[in-house]
Amino acid sequence: MSVFDIYIQQIVNGLILGSFYALIALGYSMVYGIIKMLNFAHGDIYMFGAFGSWAVFYFFANRAGAEWACLLFGVLAAMCLCAALGFLIQRVAYRPLFDAPRLSLMIVAIGVSLVLENAIMMVTNGDSVYLNLGINMTAGFRIGHVSVKWIQLVLFLIAVVVMVGLTLLINYTKWGQAMRAVSEDMNTCRLMGINANKVIALTFIIGSVLAAIAGTMNGVYYGSLKYDMGYMMGIKAFTAAVIGGIGSIPGAMLGGILLGVLEALGTQICGSAWKDVFAFGLLILMLVFKPNGIFGLSETERM
Repeated sequence: MSVFDIYIQQIVNGLILGSFYALIALGYSMVYGIIKMLNFAHGDIYMFGAFGSWAVFYFFANRAGAEWACLLFGVLAAMCLCAALGFLIQRVAYRPLFDAPRLSLMIVAIGVSLVLENAIMMVTNGDSVYLNLGINMTAGFRIGHVSVKWIQLVLFLIAVVVMVGLTLLINYTKWGQAMRAVSEDMNTCRLMGINANKVIALTFIIGSVLAAIAGTMNGVYYGSLKYDMGYMMGIKAFTAAVIGGIGSIPGAMLGGILLGVLEALGTQICGSAWKDVFAFGLLILMLVFKPNGIFGLSETERM
């Protein structure tokens, strides 16, 4: 395999990782776009989704011929669990503080993150759990010397379909219109009869569902889960959102894919030990030279 083929292979791997980042980053961007809040518990919702799907996989374990049905039910269970969890968190922990300083919301978000993480740690005794659906993870096809696994193609296509569906929802439905309006001026929307609390709740639910899909995909692809898996993935997804322009839906998608590809290439060049250094170094450069991100817009403060 030539050097060129090696880098193409890393780009393929990076697209899968980037799709995970993009799905989680969408939740960050949606919530920030609506209420200007950084939901640092979002990575742990992703982790909850992964464990929710694992519970379904465990129930269906060793049932021959049910591997793909198991995957489908696992995704649906994770989506329902995280949708309920996202709604509950915004209703109980965040909504009473919507009119409070943003710092208060951020501190509460960190507290919620610790509660979720420690709850799973107690259930699992801090140990890793493993997924084995029985799906052949090595089957695939080759383009020249580059190997593409079927599971990679399926997971990437799922991410693309979900992101396209979200784009259509935001741009061509009344709920999407309401979300865009609330993100522009919440107080004016309230005066015009839009129920801003319902819009915010829907935003949290959609973001949590996307995180659940990413958590299930990650668990299937890597085969293991741990209670602290949401911390680093959440930080990376936040990095992706910043790169694309936090608050921008297309920016979150592009930022996630771009970060995944650049991280895979950086690992090839510098070694896996430098993977996180490479990702966060990119974040620092973006904040220094283009703090609004690729698609981010400068905001003017109205007096």
